[in-house]
Amino acid sequence: MFEFIRTHQRLMQILLAVLIIPSFALVGISGYQSMGDSAGTIAKIDGQPVTQQEYENALRRQLDQYRQRLGPQFDQKLFDTPEFRQSVLDNLIAQKAVTSEVVRGHFTVSDAALQKAILESIQDIPGMIKADGQVDVERYRSLLASTNGLTPEGYQESVRRDMAIQQLAGGVQGTAIAPRTVAKMVSDMTEQERDVQELVLPLSDFVSTVKVTDDMIKAYYDKNAKQYELPEQARIEYVVLDANAVAGSVDVSDAEVDAFYKANQTRYTAPEERRASHILVAVNKDAKAADKAAAKAKADAILADVKKAPATFAQIAKAKSEDPGSAEQGGDLGVIEKGSLVPSVEASIFALKQGEVSNVVESEFGYHIITVTSVKPAAVKPLDEVKGDIAAELKKQKGAKKYSELVETFTNTVYEQSDSLKPVADKLGLKIDTAAGLTRTANPAAAPAPYNNAKFLDALFKEDSLKNKRNTEAVEVAPSTLVSGRIVEFKPASKKPLADVTAEIRQRVTMEEALKAAKAAGDKKLAELKASGGDTGFTPVRTLSRAKAEGINPLAARAVLKADVAKLPAYVGVELPGMGYGVYRIGKVHLPATTDEARRKSDQEQIAGIVAAQDMANYVEVLKEKAKVKIVKPLNSLKAESEPQ
Repeated sequence: MFEFIRTHQRLMQILLAVLIIPSFALVGISGYQSMGDSAGTIAKIDGQPVTQQEYENALRRQLDQYRQRLGPQFDQKLFDTPEFRQSVLDNLIAQKAVTSEVVRGHFTVSDAALQKAILESIQDIPGMIKADGQVDVERYRSLLASTNGLTPEGYQESVRRDMAIQQLAGGVQGTAIAPRTVAKMVSDMTEQERDVQELVLPLSDFVSTVKVTDDMIKAYYDKNAKQYELPEQARIEYVVLDANAVAGSVDVSDAEVDAFYKANQTRYTAPEERRASHILVAVNKDAKAADKAAAKAKADAILADVKKAPATFAQIAKAKSEDPGSAEQGGDLGVIEKGSLVPSVEASIFALKQGEVSNVVESEFGYHIITVTSVKPAAVKPLDEVKGDIAAELKKQKGAKKYSELVETFTNTVYEQSDSLKPVADKLGLKIDTAAGLTRTANPAAAPAPYNNAKFLDALFKEDSLKNKRNTEAVEVAPSTLVSGRIVEFKPASKKPLADVTAEIRQRVTMEEALKAAKAAGDKKLAELKASGGDTGFTPVRTLSRAKAEGINPLAARAVLKADVAKLPAYVGVELPGMGYGVYRIGKVHLPATTDEARRKSDQEQIAGIVAAQDMANYVEVLKEKAKVKIVKPLNSLKAESEPQ
């Protein structure tokens, strides 16, 4: 985004008469009031609830996206704010309001468009497309389940909904126009160059003049007490009963695999696969008899040509077929699935042998000449090919049954022998793990772990567990996953002693006082320079613009580019934390000798994007009014256990 957007937002509001916001999905909802509703509902749109679970899932997804995008630079603290949590709810409400309008407006996405979009989204995933060009359905299902927790049907509906929303959004945003005069003005501002000189008063010149007293250190310590707080922490032991782990301990015999294979033959049978081509002579089903007769005669003539030279079917189709979708491909219709074509055409395809040509076939679209180009017979996958999959499925089934049998033993043992986890670990062959630094609140930014769960932490920090170090109850932290833990060591919330942080505070206070002294000296120097217009002590001239601001402190560059240059030379003073105080002399303002047309075109496109985003934001506000959005439960009222894991 442009530097002028970051530094001249007020000016942009005047120029564009829009507020610069990231997207329509983050608009506010503070104007809507609660009227009360069910305990699990936090908002309602068009009478439909937004549940607390939906909000938690959205919050988790948003955090996961930032975690993946930022990698090692991800810092949970930056997102642990009321503003971020509110933006997630705003986003969710905006999406639902738009979805309601999509339903009301009957926006639709064809099956063909949906299939094309999904294929484009998966075709570059290694192993997703098999050697024969077909999708590996099992891998597709597995990928959806592991990344989104969706079935293929659920994913298709999600994509269909998103595509319909894009239709709606495109209709609004596609009309945005950036006025040329405004775009030129903005480009001129972006490319404007300023000749600048710098004079820095470094902190090191003032550190020796600072005297930090014990009272100053104590005052800083008291004023910034939160910086030195240590939260309560617990070190724990825990055991996990996991259905997947249980499944790994069960055995499946070859006889069981063979019996399952024989009982489920249809699951491993690939149906017959046919590929066909056709030539169409188009005529409307409501056409006059004479028109139909003429079309039929034309089709008969084409059929005669095909019969003379069947090998030229594709060339004839390309030259004479009136089906725009297949003519360029020599009439190829692709692999035919039953139920995908009109009955008369489909019946003919499944009646022909490979290489045969049909007689003229009539349908509601006209007259067809059809040939089957390939037939792949139905085939049963051999046992050796599917043996591994069957064994895995049987292990999962047996493991689930065994897990169900162990749940009661696990639950009773951790309760009845509550002063240790060893009895349940020995009885069920479980491992006792440890974790340290736990608090009462789950950490969404932490790596997934059974103990990083709001329900488990709530049980762990209950009075009996906390004071008497007893086992927690068995807590289900995920489907088919039970955890019990006990506190081994507990440290209450505390504050670092002043003596432990005195040296650190002394350094901070010294730097703060030195910066104050540098600023006082700099302000004095600035007043003298404004009166004299001099340039003594400044560095050589460097040229600065919003597009090219290298070689100068970003705070200083921002101040220089915002400075009033109605009268030159102009002077600006800037605090430079950690460095000192800078005084900057602006001697000349000018445009570059050559115009960067590519940049100007990019500027205009970005301004159009800003206008489009604001148009969409305004439209969503209208949709939310139309959908009668109301907030049932403010976010700050949600209980701790609702935090995402």
